[in-house]
Amino acid sequence: MKSLAELEAIKNKAKSDMSARSEAGKRIVVGMATCGIAAGARPVMTAIVEELKTRGIEDVAVTMTGCIGLCKYEPIVEVIDADGSKVTYIKMDPNKAKRMVAEHIVNGQVCEDLTIATANL
Repeated sequence: MKSLAELEAIKNKAKSDMSARSEAGKRIVVGMATCGIAAGARPVMTAIVEELKTRGIEDVAVTMTGCIGLCKYEPIVEVIDADGSKVTYIKMDPNKAKRMVAEHIVNGQVCEDLTIATANL
């Protein structure tokens, strides 16, 4: 970085990249405790943010949380609607995360086969 203009460009790019993480009516929460990170939560979160950005979706907040309490099902992703209803996705990977964005966020269809409801607790 050699000028204030370059610094301003870096700042604007960071703001743009973070826009998917701002507060909104619908939220996607990724479990990022040690167990989640060890299971692959970082690439899952990156895939979600990139897929939202690719599709031009800016009204969905993407955030992270600590331990959700179901370590054997990590990485865990929760989709929380504005009314507070929640769908919990388990054993996610980047491909499943992209599918979740396409089917659930874009088309409103829950990916039932990826949810906690299908797990043998």
